[in-house]
Amino acid sequence: MSDSNGSERLDVDGDSDMDSDERESPGTLAESSESEDVSARERLEAEADRAVTEFDEGVVDLLAWILDTETRARIYVYLRQHANSTSDEVAEGTGLYPSTVREALAQLHDEGTVDRHKRESAGAGNNPYEYEAIAPSALVRGVAGQVQEQLNAVFNLDRRLNDADEESDTEPVRITVEDDEE
Repeated sequence: MSDSNGSERLDVDGDSDMDSDERESPGTLAESSESEDVSARERLEAEADRAVTEFDEGVVDLLAWILDTETRARIYVYLRQHANSTSDEVAEGTGLYPSTVREALAQLHDEGTVDRHKRESAGAGNNPYEYEAIAPSALVRGVAGQVQEQLNAVFNLDRRLNDADEESDTEPVRITVEDDEE
């Protein structure tokens, strides 16, 4: 605080009545504002990372239902983000055991959920397989077909139980999946 002649007055304990911000030099104020911006930016980035992680966990949960296990879902998500990865790269990127990844990749390949081809190499030696996950629309199309069959079995249950002789090709449920890319 200032007295009537404009000079700064001290409290009994020797501190000025001025706020600490008022005593800081202009350079310090700029640094303080900059550090608040960095802090705000870091908080926003942390929130964005948290949102992405929660979104990814939601996607993994849904895919775990479609692909039977969380392990297979994590591998699928990793391969969608990192196409043409080897089993060792998938294991490293997902944190799963290499043997677990190799077994799941073999199953996913047999089911047609991932494609594989030998990695091209200029030198002699072992060329490992590279894996790539199919498009989500293709994955959903396959699941939709299974769900459609199950729903039709349920809807036709009464007809099959009551009129065992009557065979009908009519299916009450038809599920279609459209891909914007096609």
